[in-house]
Amino acid sequence: MAELLIKGKQMVSGIPNETNCEGFFVAIEAGKIIDVGIGDASHLTKTNTTVVSLSDNQWLVPGFVDLHIHGGYGVDVMDHSDEGLQHLKQSLTREGTTSFLATTITQSISSIEEVIHQVTVHPNQGGAEIVGLHIEGPFINEVRKGAQPAQYIVDPAVELMKKWTDLAPGKIKQVTYAPEKPDGLELTTYLRKQAINPSIGHSDAHYDEIALAIDNGLNQATHLFNGMRPLHHREPGVVGTALLRDELDVELIADGIHIHPHMIQLAWKVKGTNRCLLITDSMRAKGLSDGMYELGGQDVQVKDGQATLEDGSLAGSILSMNEAITNMINFSGCTFEEAIQMATYNPARKINVLDRKGTIEVGKDADLVIWEDGKVVSTFCKGSHYS
Repeated sequence: MAELLIKGKQMVSGIPNETNCEGFFVAIEAGKIIDVGIGDASHLTKTNTTVVSLSDNQWLVPGFVDLHIHGGYGVDVMDHSDEGLQHLKQSLTREGTTSFLATTITQSISSIEEVIHQVTVHPNQGGAEIVGLHIEGPFINEVRKGAQPAQYIVDPAVELMKKWTDLAPGKIKQVTYAPEKPDGLELTTYLRKQAINPSIGHSDAHYDEIALAIDNGLNQATHLFNGMRPLHHREPGVVGTALLRDELDVELIADGIHIHPHMIQLAWKVKGTNRCLLITDSMRAKGLSDGMYELGGQDVQVKDGQATLEDGSLAGSILSMNEAITNMINFSGCTFEEAIQMATYNPARKINVLDRKGTIEVGKDADLVIWEDGKVVSTFCKGSHYS
């Protein structure tokens, strides 16, 4: 049975219920969940088997899956540092993230290719797992560039993307781009054929342009409301089209800065739980103090929870995934289980790793989070325990 929430003596599947159980257990062996049950676990006597138990006020939930991370804890994916990636992976366990897409920024082709190669060969041992790459830029619209460096923006190019997919077979899971740019539709078609999510972002597209891209396979919107043509009563823009069209899932940065809490509520009410993906879009300064940092070769000031360029543009976030979940509940009025779904099941489904991530289920990776009073108590990444 697949579970999203397990609490103390209570097991919850699908819609929350109040059925009391004598007790539950989740057993882990060799990094996998080998049993999820109710009652006596005394039969699990092997020395290499771990049995997870909770206090009455604790929840067990699947590990969080973040589709959009540029960095955190002093590290940027574009640093091209294996030591840095390892530090980031270890640090992300503090917030319950057990899987993530290493996300690039618009930079030189050679710099992006170095990251693609590095992530492809990086030993995925210890801490959160890098389950793939999110290529954000360089195929974007300079009109909506946000914190993406303008000098490296280029038009969509299928041949270049083919080079990248050949360099990293099966590793590129998502590409953020502007489909209205020249050859944008050709790139959309290619990405879908490669089972890569084409995600509209940093785009100035109109409804008709987006509708055509949807016909060619567009299926997602990157950080909804940010870096895109806004909603207008005479032109839906990217925001209005993303809200209207069921084909598009939407990323949400629930920090109360990138999106006003009531707009988070609006997006959730319109799209529904199944179409929302909680992300952090975090940058190097996450987990650190206020000060000056760097993103894509640009100076970023972090002050009072907000990261901005000199011109005032938002430059990623310092949001943690556990904060995103708590904020989503407070902003939208969704349930805890719905917020968990948006941080686990939905993103795992989106990037085709639901066969091993996203729920508590026998045979899946033992990626688990013990949650209590809005805080991450412990995290398990493939059975390894972090606290």
